[in-house]
Order: sequence, then structure tokens, then C-alpha cells
Amino acid sequence: MYHLAFDQNRPLDLVLLGRAAIDFNPVDYFQTLAESTTFKKYLGGSPANIAVGLARLGKKCGFFCRVSDDRFGEYVFDVFNREGVDTSRIRRCVNGEKLGLTFTEILSRDESSILMYRNDIADLALAPGDIDEDYIASAKALLISGTALAKSPSREAALKAVTLAQKTNTPIVFDIDYRPYNWASNDEKAIYYARVAEAADVILGSREEFDLTEALLGLDGTDETSAAYWQGQNAKIVVIKHGKQGSTAHVEGEQFSIKPFPVQTLKSFGGGDGYASSFLFGLLEGWELIDCLELGSASASLLVGAHGCSCFMPTLDEVRAYIKKCKDEFGEMVARGL
Repeated sequence: MYHLAFDQNRPLDLVLLGRAAIDFNPVDYFQTLAESTTFKKYLGGSPANIAVGLARLGKKCGFFCRVSDDRFGEYVFDVFNREGVDTSRIRRCVNGEKLGLTFTEILSRDESSILMYRNDIADLALAPGDIDEDYIASAKALLISGTALAKSPSREAALKAVTLAQKTNTPIVFDIDYRPYNWASNDEKAIYYARVAEAADVILGSREEFDLTEALLGLDGTDETSAAYWQGQNAKIVVIKHGKQGSTAHVEGEQFSIKPFPVQTLKSFGGGDGYASSFLFGLLEGWELIDCLELGSASASLLVGAHGCSCFMPTLDEVRAYIKKCKDEFGEMVARGL
């Protein structure tokens, strides 16, 4: 059985650090943003989506974050409280910073993009003083979202959380979660990504995100080299995603691969957050790694077929029902193996 040893006496399953944002997805989709006139609002931000996803799977999550001191900030509290995510470590900004806004453009079932507004952004106002050791020590694991490393003081807050997690023997999950906004240079990305990756027990990212992380290391850009390098640091599990080609988890010299489940897509984004929440659920439950991957892949497929992300995160029964439906229609090995 390939999973981490989690302290079952800790009350929180996962504490996440990173951004909460607002997504506006077009109701009149399959046209450009210039042409769309009607949008639906959702809680967004990769770690926020993952927290909601895990909560719907029955896990207890906490969150380190800064939000705007306005109605949108209230909305984040409202959604998290409704979903059962602990908000005791979420702070309101005091200098007028605003939540990030993400407008999605859904041109077709195979072509979509996102437009982010992230100037004077609330989540990057997270400060080292917002991070406390006791809260991290109360969690079975800590997740760092890579976007939190883009700018000070958030990056120092994230590095403090990593240091305290190491001090308290709290496993670290690093979701590379690259977004181009707010970064000053490629060197900056590589420096801070590598700093957290070398401390992480689990690393999740696309091939492109691993390339950014490894830009200063002289690696050859292959999955096997990446996995070997990070496992030579501290990582127990390295998951590298290749979009429609599937994903592979590397652990102790072995590889476990999964393909996407068949689904009629609506958009090309959001699947990664469903994948992460379900995969981490399996790890926390002590499942075999291939079963963690299967649940993650199924959840990802459900999310790319949905209009939004956070509020469409499935329950365990819903994911299992979807897996059964796919296997009944396409065969037992529909997603296993590449």
C-alpha cells in the first residue's frame, strides 16, 4: 500500500494555503467574452476548490487566506461555512486589496480560456503573521498552492508554513498551480517552486509546471528524471499530469498510470482541482495508489463536464456511481493504464 503515514489524532485532515477568488462563467457560452453578456458567479481559486471538494468527500479542511473586506469577501466566508470548511484562519485585508476575478471564455467543448484580474490582489496579502504553528500541527497535512509564492508577503507566509510543517512533522502537499500573473521572472518561479518542492512529501503538477520548477536544475525534462530528482529530495509521491493523455504517479521506483474517463466536456479547465481533491482523499484514507488515481481521474472528468468548479465538486457516492457507469459501458479497465 503506497500512502503517507498521517497522524490520525489530528482533528483537521488538510490545511490549505493559497487563494480564494471569484469565478464568472458565461451562461451564454460557445462564443467569445466580447459576445457573452450573462455570467454566473462561483467561488474559485484552485486551493479553495480543492478544500470544497475534500469537504464534500467528508474531510475536514482549514484554510490560510486573505480576502477582501467587502461583499465578495463575505461570499467566500459564506461558501466555506456552508460547505464545512473552517474559516478561523481567513483574514480580511486592511489596505483595500480585492479578491481576484476570473472570467472564463468557453468557445467550444474543446477550446476555452480564462482571463484573470489580479492587481492589488487580496490573496497575495497573506502575511507571515497570519500563519500559526498550532493550526498546522492540528492538521494531518498541509497543502501549499504555488500561486501563493508569486509575490511578497504571501511567499514568506507560505515558506513559514512549510518550515512549521517540517517542525511539527506535518506532511506537505505542493500543488504547483502555475498562473502567469504576478510573477516577475522565470528565475523567480524556479527559485520559489524548487524551495517548496524540495520540502514536499507529495508534488502535483503538469509536465509544463514541473519544467518551470526545474528550470535552474539542468534536468532533461522527462517524467522519470523529474520523479527521481524530487524523490531524492523528500517527495514520497510525484504526480505528473499530461491532460488528455492522463497522469502518472511515481513512488519508490514504481509508476501507476490512469487515463481520463469518457465525458462530454463543457470546458477545458477545472478538472485539476477535482482530481487533486479526490486523489488526496484517497491518500488520506490509505487507499492503494491506483485507486486514488482512479477516483481523481473520475472527479476531473466530472468537473470538465460541469459549468463551474467549487459548487460542482462531487460527493463520494457521485464519483463512485460515475465510475461504475463508465465501467458498465466501456469495460473494467476504461481508465486504468496508459
